[in-house]
Amino acid sequence: MYSYRHGFHAGNHADVLKHAMLIAILKHLTQKDAALTVVDTHAGAGLYRLDGDYAGTSGEAEDGVVKLFTALAPPGSAKPAIEDVAPLIQDYMELIAEFNPQGTLKIYPGSPFVVQKLLRTEARDKLKLFEMHPTDSKALAANIAQLNAGRQIAGARQDGFEGLKAFLPPPSRRGLVLIDPSYEIKSDYAKVATCIQDSLKRFPTGTYAVWYPVIPRPEAHDLPRRLKTLSNQAGKPWLHATLAIGQDEARNVPGEEARGQGLTASGMFIVNPPHTLKAALTQALPQLVKVLGRGRGQGHTLESGG
Repeated sequence: MYSYRHGFHAGNHADVLKHAMLIAILKHLTQKDAALTVVDTHAGAGLYRLDGDYAGTSGEAEDGVVKLFTALAPPGSAKPAIEDVAPLIQDYMELIAEFNPQGTLKIYPGSPFVVQKLLRTEARDKLKLFEMHPTDSKALAANIAQLNAGRQIAGARQDGFEGLKAFLPPPSRRGLVLIDPSYEIKSDYAKVATCIQDSLKRFPTGTYAVWYPVIPRPEAHDLPRRLKTLSNQAGKPWLHATLAIGQDEARNVPGEEARGQGLTASGMFIVNPPHTLKAALTQALPQLVKVLGRGRGQGHTLESGG
């Protein structure tokens, strides 16, 4: 049950999509003065070393955040791969750079630290974190303690699907919920759909962001369809984006099959998205494909409804 560790995948292309969209959503939601409550149902360890045992071993960041920075913020006088970088990507890169003031990518912030960077002390924004993995939960608590954020952040070793219920609706009636389990167990897909259904009943005006892997599994293909149905039934607008980096043909060498392709695509489904998000993604997604794409099957999709 606890074999999945996000440290192996930190900074990969899926994180780029997830965190770039998360930043865009938060920048919009924090424009209003009222307090915002953010709940992360599967928080992980919070901070990761890209040169550590986990991320360094998998090398997935090389196809994600490292590749992005190399192409768009090359060292010296090298020309960036794209001149007019989309604001959504620029905001993401600026936030990641804040964790790496020396200019070398060594630290990657997970969702808790991405969110915390954008929360406002004066507005009394709150961040609630859930993580069940015993090792990651302990690391998360230690990482949070370094922030000295006081009551702004609260973490618990608890099932996020269940723990979320106690915080909906938040006192200010303004909230964002990030749901991104490992999907290591097939039942996670059904739990996500049930969670969204229940949450929309408790807090219909909240913004819900669901990340999921695009993999050849029926449950993975069915999840966005179920979320569309639930959103439409509740009369709520939605946005669905996917990013595929495609196949790395260099890995299809006889005798090297063990390297595998890894995860090549992921999606984000947003219920009650900011009205500015679709336009921002329309500009950003083609640029992400141009920079991160590596072969057959690369591309993106973007659709909305409600």
